[in-house]
Amino acid sequence: TYKRDIQATDEQFDAGLKNLTFTSDLKTAVADADLVIEAIPEKPSIKHDFYTSLAKVAPDKTIFASNSSTYVPSTFAGDTGRPEKFLNLHFANQIWLMNTAEIMGSSQTDPAIYEEIVEFAKEIGMVPIELHKEQPGYVLNSLLMPFMGAGGMLWAHDIADPETIDKTWMIAMGSPKGPFAIFDMVGLRTAYNIISQRQGDNPQAKPLLEKLKAMIDEGKLGQESGQGFYHYPNPEFQDPNFLKA
Repeated sequence: TYKRDIQATDEQFDAGLKNLTFTSDLKTAVADADLVIEAIPEKPSIKHDFYTSLAKVAPDKTIFASNSSTYVPSTFAGDTGRPEKFLNLHFANQIWLMNTAEIMGSSQTDPAIYEEIVEFAKEIGMVPIELHKEQPGYVLNSLLMPFMGAGGMLWAHDIADPETIDKTWMIAMGSPKGPFAIFDMVGLRTAYNIISQRQGDNPQAKPLLEKLKAMIDEGKLGQESGQGFYHYPNPEFQDPNFLKA
């Protein structure tokens, strides 16, 4: 993917891999960390447990940031033991192409720490998107989730099939992707968790959650598994004939 999208050479790719180290021991991982970015499933119980554990082993200097797609910093600030050094730093999908970094603090976040993360985002090639208040979904997902939800509801209630819905959006709006191509890119498990958390009590959402769960159970997870609503690495919506009658 990197070789195709940013014309990375074999040498650049191998050099990048050499910059990565891996461990399953949390204390070892954060022993000298300046910044920890959490990107675990969108389930509050898992995140609460993680921050409680992290607070016990991270050095005092370490800034904590969450990549949560939907939860605001104040949800977990009390677990961190350092609410002044905690904020959200949210990346889009395929950040080597869509290089936004949404930055959102809580009322307890130190303004100097916020500015430090803004500068960090610039240093790693991102465009910092600064939020002035806490907002579930930031800017991107506040726009994107209603769009995906609307497409999902059309499918869930048997109004039209995913290909027709995507084709309609792509032709009418000149977009390279429709909502179901974006479902695949985001990952069906992530989409399911977000919809479940935000609309789990909405009876209108039940058919959508049931259909997504059936796909997940079949191993159709989106791009990561090679199949979701489309097949990868060459999805049908990229075929020149997809948009024809």
